[in-house]
Amino acid sequence: MRLFEFLILVLDLIALLVLNLRLRSKPEWFRFLPSVIVGILIVHLVVEHYRWQMVPAYLLTGAFFLLTLPGMLKGTESQPGNRGLAILGGGLEVVGWVAAVALSILLPVPRLPTPPGPDAVGSVVYDWVDTSRDEAYSTDPTDKREVMVQIWYPTQPPPGAQTIPLIDHWDVAGPAIAQFLSLPSFAVDHFSLVRTHTYAETPIKTAGAPYPVVIYSHGYLGYRTASFNQMEALASSGYIVVALDHTYSAIFTVFSDGRVVLNTPAVLPPGDQQARETLEATHAADVRFVMNQLEALNSGALDKRFAGRFNLQRVGLVGISTGGGAIVWVCSLDPRCKSGIAMDGWFEPLPETVISEPLRQPFMFMQSETKMWEVDNQPRLEKLYQGVGADAYHLKFAGVLHRDFGDYPLVTPLSGLLPERGSLNGERTVQITDAYLLAYFNKYLKGQPSPLLTGPSPDYPEVQFESHSP
Repeated sequence: MRLFEFLILVLDLIALLVLNLRLRSKPEWFRFLPSVIVGILIVHLVVEHYRWQMVPAYLLTGAFFLLTLPGMLKGTESQPGNRGLAILGGGLEVVGWVAAVALSILLPVPRLPTPPGPDAVGSVVYDWVDTSRDEAYSTDPTDKREVMVQIWYPTQPPPGAQTIPLIDHWDVAGPAIAQFLSLPSFAVDHFSLVRTHTYAETPIKTAGAPYPVVIYSHGYLGYRTASFNQMEALASSGYIVVALDHTYSAIFTVFSDGRVVLNTPAVLPPGDQQARETLEATHAADVRFVMNQLEALNSGALDKRFAGRFNLQRVGLVGISTGGGAIVWVCSLDPRCKSGIAMDGWFEPLPETVISEPLRQPFMFMQSETKMWEVDNQPRLEKLYQGVGADAYHLKFAGVLHRDFGDYPLVTPLSGLLPERGSLNGERTVQITDAYLLAYFNKYLKGQPSPLLTGPSPDYPEVQFESHSP
């Protein structure tokens, strides 16, 4: 709950009690209290902005103001009316106040954890076209593959620098996310109010450069900022972090000129293995294209701000679901991949040749309790894990489901309100994921050993830990 929301609810409660308790006379200051609450409400709307969960509190504040307005104008205490109506009105006021408190607590404006690293975080967004690839999912045969790419990096923000929203182009993203969650559009409007710790277009910090690079690939019906917290955690800890929207597979993509591409269900018809492989291959090709573009950025050919700032000898990949399978494919093909993490990777779309060929890089497989592991995905995971020819880790998270490998657990403190949300506390879920993410990349991209990777940790008993080395 935000500051001015808290003040409104506390003062509304005081007004409710004073109005409905049978006091001989009301305090003199009470005549002005509703006006004070209205003033705070206006400040709230300007500074914190409207959200629908506070509507009962808005109505209650308005009712209190109207009830006390005559007395305030006359300079006298308002006289009570019909006793029955007064009791009914008081009951409705109590219901409204309880509803406002419940909605504000259970459906808050989510808060991203404070990034754990010492650096501030900057970000830029690029619209890149791969002229070497035709767009397989477009109805226009002349279209080339185009992706939106976002980069997070250590920065030193100048005075007055503005932080960016969690999700840009909310007018498009909001309805798409609501449809994904089977909710009306207004129900997710408060996500547009989430404050990040990332600054827009600030200079990259030169001290510490060149930085190791981590590339993130989202899953089917995902989007590039679905794991914003992970991006901030890594960038604040001295990494360049790159995420992209896999166009047509992402839940939405908004290009720099305002064109909108929503998810196309036809890219993944049920039970079609060829379509699955095509989708996974597209994700993998997108990631490799981004790797090529990073080389151009680092040379100064695309953007001189980042010339020489990337350590492209230390590139790690991380992906969720379809993205997890895609990075396995990339790492099996491309020696530029030095290490990888697959979070609940969907490995069924991978060709058998990829499953059978041992990975040469260190690799970590994170696994939830989702039912997807009861089908062909489980034996494929086991084959991949056992076949890794370098250090390999297999972590099973208790109380975590498929969508929890991102910011999804932070949406509400009540796990049961959302589909595919695990029983583990949301903040705890994010804390554990971040801890292993950082420990892993710190070891394999920075050469910093971590006790978390030596065996089961007493700090994280929710994690079933397994590993092997060559």
